[in-house]
Amino acid sequence: MLSVVILAAGQGKRMQSDLPKVLHTIAAQPMLAHLLRTARQLSADQLLVVVGHGAQAVQSAFAQEADVQFGLQTEQLGTGHAVAQVADQLQEADDASVTLVLYGDVPMVQPQTLQRLIKACGGQQLALLTEFVDDPTGYGRIVRNADNQIQAIVEHKDASEAQHRIREINTGMLAAPTGALKSWLGRLRNDNAQGEYYLTDVVDMAVRDGLAVTAVHPEASYETMGVNSRQQQAMLERAWQQAQAQNHLQNGVTLMDPSRFDQRGELICGKDVVIDVGCVFEGRVVLGDRVQIGAHCVLKDVEVAADTEIRPFSHLEGAKLGAQVRVGPFVRLRPGTVLGDEVQIGNFVEVKNTTFGTGSKASHLSYLGDATLGKSVNIGAGTITCNYDGVNKFRTEIGDEAFIGSDTQLVAPVQVGAGATIGAGTTLVKDAPPNQLTVSRSKQQTIDGWERPKKK
Repeated sequence: MLSVVILAAGQGKRMQSDLPKVLHTIAAQPMLAHLLRTARQLSADQLLVVVGHGAQAVQSAFAQEADVQFGLQTEQLGTGHAVAQVADQLQEADDASVTLVLYGDVPMVQPQTLQRLIKACGGQQLALLTEFVDDPTGYGRIVRNADNQIQAIVEHKDASEAQHRIREINTGMLAAPTGALKSWLGRLRNDNAQGEYYLTDVVDMAVRDGLAVTAVHPEASYETMGVNSRQQQAMLERAWQQAQAQNHLQNGVTLMDPSRFDQRGELICGKDVVIDVGCVFEGRVVLGDRVQIGAHCVLKDVEVAADTEIRPFSHLEGAKLGAQVRVGPFVRLRPGTVLGDEVQIGNFVEVKNTTFGTGSKASHLSYLGDATLGKSVNIGAGTITCNYDGVNKFRTEIGDEAFIGSDTQLVAPVQVGAGATIGAGTTLVKDAPPNQLTVSRSKQQTIDGWERPKKK
């Protein structure tokens, strides 16, 4: 049985924020959300979160996640004290039960690293996640004996001069046999420089109890980067984004500048995808083979088929694009947009909850909402679907090969027949028959003797 305890009670004074620290984001997700997702990837049987500062806000943010249990640390008396707040909730199914302790402000530790940590514990040993750093100032030091066996963790303020030179540091994360951990938590003391109950003291207890203490190291340095300030938050954000960029480069994606790339969700790329600078990917984005994304585009929950080009400064959300589509520049595709193959959407066009058939196009300056377009439809500049009466939404239906002239208003619900032509400047309030010209236009007049007003 695997129990995961996440310590999320810290105030984070250096963040200079009213928001609890664990609700601050990395890659557009709260730090605590990253750890909960990781824990679920480990198939944890228990998810326990220890809250303190801003407890109500943290619990409210995750109130819909039924598998999360909360414990409250009313006083900040150290990491050992924090874990002790949920000791009674820790379950033991057998002698191999393991408790994994994580930290809410160290959000990007990866599942594969934690899997190795859990395996090293095996319910029989104490396993620590440690790291070698050039400057260990401020960190607890891993103290080993002459046989290279871990004997203790000494906090920086309690360390001797010789111990200060140790470069192997404690990250805080550990995996312990659940029964042994509960026993150790009950024996913690606070006779140290900080007057706190250190979780690290369980190392000495494990040694005294005859349990082996082993160490596992992370695969990437960002996995153990903590966030205690806005500067550290920005550093971790860049480190994480750089890691995502490198993964895509290794998989054959062309990034015009890997340092100007932001992935805030899942990005799946086919072969020979090209992504220009300043693009942001949120939610789940799927790009087919040979897709090209222009500079400064934002894509959220979008699927793009092969050989499609999205030109610069376009914003797409909840849309599905077919093959050989051309979109942008300066296009907004809103949720419910479905573009068939070879569709063209030009600059300053907004589309919402609308389907375009194969080969249809709206080249510029139009709004199309709650509409269905057939194949090879042409939408002239300045066309809008008047789909909302202030209360209800209505649909516009446009048949195959219809031609909609510029500056046309289609007042829904309305249908345009296949092959119909709507003259420029028309306000269409009734269905237009197929294969005919429909025009709604007032008579042009010239007013004799009219003079333009002049300033006095």
